[in-house]
Amino acid sequence: MFENIANMRPVSERKADIQYQGLLEEILKKGVKSKSQQGVDALTVIGPKNLRFKLENGFPIINERNMAPKESDRLPVTIWKQAIGEIFAFVNGARTLEQIRSFGCNWWDPWATEDKCRSRGLETGDLGPGSYGAAFHDFPTTEGESYNQFGGIVQQIKERPHLRTHFITPWVPQYTARIEGRQQKVTICPCHGWVHIRVIDNKLTLHMIQRSADVPVGVPSNMVQYAALTMAIAHVTGTVPYEFVHSFSDAHIYVNQVDAVKTMLEREPKPLATMKINTKKKSLFDFRKDDFELSDYNPHPGIKAIPVAI
Repeated sequence: MFENIANMRPVSERKADIQYQGLLEEILKKGVKSKSQQGVDALTVIGPKNLRFKLENGFPIINERNMAPKESDRLPVTIWKQAIGEIFAFVNGARTLEQIRSFGCNWWDPWATEDKCRSRGLETGDLGPGSYGAAFHDFPTTEGESYNQFGGIVQQIKERPHLRTHFITPWVPQYTARIEGRQQKVTICPCHGWVHIRVIDNKLTLHMIQRSADVPVGVPSNMVQYAALTMAIAHVTGTVPYEFVHSFSDAHIYVNQVDAVKTMLEREPKPLATMKINTKKKSLFDFRKDDFELSDYNPHPGIKAIPVAI
């Protein structure tokens, strides 16, 4: 049922990956201190180097801290599985806390509080029509209907794989604008999810562009979820999952995260892990967190309480 569809090489033949550490180091060295909406200053680099992951060299889950801590009452679903649960919740149109939790992702509560939702004219727990799930699955059209972006892209790849127009956006401008006379209709503007897919010689590359990147906390989960999405889209379109490319516009480290970053930079790079996928699933919309199986993962210990800016 679970197969290594990316033909990842044996761990002994994989090169240790240093790209994530390189990104952290670049921000520490070149980052300009800037104010943030969250009230915590951040070291910021605009347009740092891309991260490129050929999947034959392993699955891009970082080793610099543990993304697979044991599940417990405090953490009922481990981190990497929550990340995958989140992306497939969004692919399926989830936009409320209840819907997102049903996919096994439990970290959205601070972004859908009663105060945040009320200030945007939304029911408590509703991320809004400008949120990821709404944009991906129910994008508003001029005809007054909604458009399922991922459904359309899967069909287009199957019918015309050579096109350069396999593109998806999480951004619904009329709901994200913060201007006089218009009420924002999303509790947090999408930070990631501009997706461009290319198929060349039946090999699929997914390039995800990220508007705003909390590199110590958010980016490791984004790497996991979009690499998993690469594998799932390749599987349902009959292509080979070849490469995941991760680009950034605003990449930052909050000043209260610097100590944790320095700890990660002191740690020895290791080869990437293996990820297998449930090949019995035939529709992109049927995938869930438990349809992915992680192995060969030997990370450094976790780092407790890296601050998250809300």
